[in-house]
Amino acid sequence: MADKRILVTGGAGFIGSNLCRQLLGQGHEVICVDNLFTGIRRNLTDLLGNRNFTFVQHDITEALWAQCELIYNLACPASPVQYQSDPVKTITTSVLGAINVLELARQTGARVLQASTSEIYGDPGVHPQAESYWGNVNPVGIRSCYDEGKRCAETLFMDYHRQYGIDIKIVRIFNTYGPFMSVNDGRVVSNFIVQALRGEDLTIYGDGRQSRSFCYVDDTVAGMIKMMESAPGFTGPVNLGNAAEITIQELAEKVLGLTESRSKLVFKTLPMDDPRMRQPDLRMAQSNLNWEAVVGLEAGLRRTIAYFKGVEFAGR
Repeated sequence: MADKRILVTGGAGFIGSNLCRQLLGQGHEVICVDNLFTGIRRNLTDLLGNRNFTFVQHDITEALWAQCELIYNLACPASPVQYQSDPVKTITTSVLGAINVLELARQTGARVLQASTSEIYGDPGVHPQAESYWGNVNPVGIRSCYDEGKRCAETLFMDYHRQYGIDIKIVRIFNTYGPFMSVNDGRVVSNFIVQALRGEDLTIYGDGRQSRSFCYVDDTVAGMIKMMESAPGFTGPVNLGNAAEITIQELAEKVLGLTESRSKLVFKTLPMDDPRMRQPDLRMAQSNLNWEAVVGLEAGLRRTIAYFKGVEFAGR
């Protein structure tokens, strides 16, 4: 796409700040909107001097206005520690935030992308998870504020598309990791790396045999941009992730090896509704976007460990 004026909600967060950085690198003008509930202003330090970058502190549960051609909606706490700390805020952000960005798209004619999640699938009954699978989600559990909030946001996007003709895109993001993760965000990769660097025991919830598929953030962002640039009328949803599956215990052992840490593994009770397995079926992304993850887990972990050593971890 030619240079565009792009709005990114949740742009001070982990994936959002990486997306802003990539869009600016492509020559676009970027307006970053974030209420800093979980986003971190420091994630934007290197961007604030860029004449094509504007930061606006705003909560998208309130209506917003900006003249823009593209909207990426990433605003929502995204890790269990974060979204369970204020569950009402979490589901409100997903639902009212979706309505507000969709209304902005109605007013401006912008194309709008919803950053949805693999949590749509809950504790899945099929493996790997394809977009056609409707999921197995507990509507009244401790994760429901996030899972059901994101499911409702997808419903809103599809209904605005069908009823008002809004140009929408939906991606379902699987476990993503990389630079600009927060030390205390509760994600398993950042938890393991920080604990290993501090010489603390690595905490595994459950028996460690539950599996995940981890995608490096550069790959996730590239997939989001490809989805935004895809043909009109192709709405998705589309899975974005890395198909390489690994158990949580194997991940912990890999982090210990890469950090050369002498930390030990400790096992604690598995939280309620924690999925037993998570792996994306990526055929739709491959066929419709010509996209697949290219950064392997070891290479991505090395970059992420270096980030925590040199920036985030060293500053705390």
